[in-house]
Amino acid sequence: MSAQTDAAARLDAVVSQDEVRGTADQPLTGQMVAALAAAFVDEVGARSRDVLVGYDRGEAIELAAAFAQGANARGATVVDLGVCSTDEIRFGSGTLNAPAARITTSSLTLLRAGAQEIGQDHGLGGIRDRAVGYLVEGTAPVATPGTRRTLDLMPDYAAGLRAIVGLSGIRPLTVVVDAGRGAAAVTVPVVLGDGSGAAAEGRTTRDTADTAGDAGRGSPLTIVPLFFDQDPNLPPHPIDPADPTTLTDLRNAVIQHAADLGLGFDPDGGRCVVVDETGSVVPASAIGAILARQVIAQARIETPDRDQLVLHDLTVSRFVAETIESNGAAAVPVPVGGAPMRAELRSTGAVLGCGHSGDYYFPRFWCAESGLLAAMYVLAEVGFQSRPLSALATDAMPYAHSGEISVAVDDLPGVYARIVDAFTGSADFEEVDGLTAIGMTSVDEPFWWFNVRPSHPVPQRAPEQQQPQPVVRLTVEAATPEVMVRIRDAVLALVADD
Repeated sequence: MSAQTDAAARLDAVVSQDEVRGTADQPLTGQMVAALAAAFVDEVGARSRDVLVGYDRGEAIELAAAFAQGANARGATVVDLGVCSTDEIRFGSGTLNAPAARITTSSLTLLRAGAQEIGQDHGLGGIRDRAVGYLVEGTAPVATPGTRRTLDLMPDYAAGLRAIVGLSGIRPLTVVVDAGRGAAAVTVPVVLGDGSGAAAEGRTTRDTADTAGDAGRGSPLTIVPLFFDQDPNLPPHPIDPADPTTLTDLRNAVIQHAADLGLGFDPDGGRCVVVDETGSVVPASAIGAILARQVIAQARIETPDRDQLVLHDLTVSRFVAETIESNGAAAVPVPVGGAPMRAELRSTGAVLGCGHSGDYYFPRFWCAESGLLAAMYVLAEVGFQSRPLSALATDAMPYAHSGEISVAVDDLPGVYARIVDAFTGSADFEEVDGLTAIGMTSVDEPFWWFNVRPSHPVPQRAPEQQQPQPVVRLTVEAATPEVMVRIRDAVLALVADD
């Protein structure tokens, strides 16, 4: 195998349709990141311009240094933001009108100036092709290499969030925050406090979370911090609504501290999972309905003569669309995923995008997937009235929803064929994002629907390596728990027959 072919294969293994992500067989290396950085500067025309760089944990510093080396070699000035969240990097790219990159140990997110995405059809393919040459021959330095400087964007980022959701005047709340040893450990103390960082003081790991810190002088929020330590020798603490075990510490701490609610952030800060005062996880669709109501109300005040649109992916609860429409906006379904959601937000001028797994997108914040902004809306919802979050969540999630169920299959077309054959005559079918079946029920019968879709494609491994088994995601909802269970089990039996 030639060096050119080997380099192309290595990059093909990590560059997918809309992102750069390492795999177990092909992790990101400093050499690869430097080559991609040099190619990125060329592709977006960033020579003699600033390029923002942020990362999620201390262990990503080496890759960030490699990125800076590659970008500097091609003449860009690297502006080091330090540890930052995914929405902060978008905020910086948008407000400073600068290209940007956010780096983790396994992924590289690239943005054009103005927080515009880079995908295969918008430059990522070109970056990969350029990087092949740099990986083989080294990064060719320009006559005047760039430099590197640091920038503290946090004050402006915090002010930007607070300008959208004001929490002044809410009632006192005790809030458990699980930062997942990620970016929220840096952003939460500043945004939800007064910038003093008090929320990160004291003992912060799972075994020592019995010390609550005030979120800031005069703040109505008392923060109980979990996993705020960022020791690179410790693994990140994942937060995944599909895996209840990742939420055990958060749920227990909410009960232990008699907190009003809990907030769990994934390491990049893009997603937020909410726990009510009883320690129960609030469904993402319930949060989506709460956000939709608030965002629509804001938009109607700010742009009263404009029709309002809210996007939601195809697997959220039916009640999300009902809430959107009952509040005077149009509900527009879109395929699951951040890339299609952001593209539709920009093309339609919608005011909000609601995902199914704790991901919410805000056009007023550069279409960022912002867990912290979503959390602030929830805090406002709870803090400006006296009812507990559990009651608000019950109102916002009246139907029986299965959540997303993952099943490995060998023959996806065969699965679809069996489902269509079994439900023909009792359901209408749509093929927008996978296969959606909508029960043909009368007004007197409980409604039901389900969606079966393939998981998002992952970078292909080399031909000689074993390819991962395809996975489908099943989501079922019905007016009653009994009907939901019946439909869920019937579909699972058809899928399992693969």
